[in-house]
Amino acid sequence: MTNYGGFFDLSSLTVKHKELEEQMHNPDFWNDQQNAKKITKELSLIKLEIDKENKLKTIKEDLETYILLLEEEYNTSLFDEAINKFTEYKEFIEQTEVQILLNGKYDFNNALLTIHPGAGGTESQDWGDMLLRMYRYWAEKSKFTFKIVDYLSGDEAGLKSATIEICGDFAYGYLKGEAGIHRLVRISPFNAQGKRQTSFVSIFVYPMLDDDIEFEINPTDLKIDTYRASGAGGQHVNTTDSAVRITHLPTNIVAQCQNERSQIQNREKAMTMLRAKLYQYYEQQREKERMKHESTKTEIGWGNQIRSYVFHPYQMVKDHRTNFEVGQISNVMNGEITGFINAYLKYSTNEGI
Repeated sequence: MTNYGGFFDLSSLTVKHKELEEQMHNPDFWNDQQNAKKITKELSLIKLEIDKENKLKTIKEDLETYILLLEEEYNTSLFDEAINKFTEYKEFIEQTEVQILLNGKYDFNNALLTIHPGAGGTESQDWGDMLLRMYRYWAEKSKFTFKIVDYLSGDEAGLKSATIEICGDFAYGYLKGEAGIHRLVRISPFNAQGKRQTSFVSIFVYPMLDDDIEFEINPTDLKIDTYRASGAGGQHVNTTDSAVRITHLPTNIVAQCQNERSQIQNREKAMTMLRAKLYQYYEQQREKERMKHESTKTEIGWGNQIRSYVFHPYQMVKDHRTNFEVGQISNVMNGEITGFINAYLKYSTNEGI
């Protein structure tokens, strides 16, 4: 499916929109459900682009009118009105500027985000839970849906692992830059001596794939285990061996799900997640082959943190790739990470990542 993340000629988009609508009105449209879903999604994406282009056109005309009137005769109240209008439009303009950068192959897709604490026991596991909360709040602020599909509790606090589905337009495009090592520095509440401690958590982000993407998985390469679900999930949890874990033996990539209502549903969801992980894995392997002679991409490892969250001896969150930083760490932990996301999108475009 074409990604309409940037600016396009409005007339050509309108023509394309009309063509797709005509296809949808065909009585046989839903006979091929896979193609119908593809067209419906593309139609939705084009409509978003048309609405955005029309609003930008209206903003441009409004501001030009204010300039023209003020040049003819300056008026303090009119000037104040123009400033207020500009302030009102500014957020939309900045958001649109960022969306221009969301033109990757799968940027429009939903996202699958996994959280894995590093060495450090309870401290790292608690840090993983803090990041889970941060992404939940960010998703809510961004009007995205947030669903935990797998969660393994820590021994004393926090989590040992978690997998989350974040759904909404351009969810993967926004979140792809979050993949990497997130470093925490604070006075540990789990340390009786009150010493400062450093913890690490790795975040991986995958695009949820459309059904029309051809990608074969050999059933003989899969090991499928069922187990008793644990943690939050509703009445169906802890009653049967409904949780499913699927391991792709050639790569040792694992996908598991426990929060659906039946083993069949958990298995389907786990296969969807495995498919996303494997597709990105093989895409990355091909990319590595093309870039062997370059050193622009660093392997994810415990010494390669992308962002540091310092609670003590001062408060600061800093992204080490873009040098974007803020001092209001409580705001960040409450989901205000859009500044980091936007800075990375601009950085990755400039660096050709």
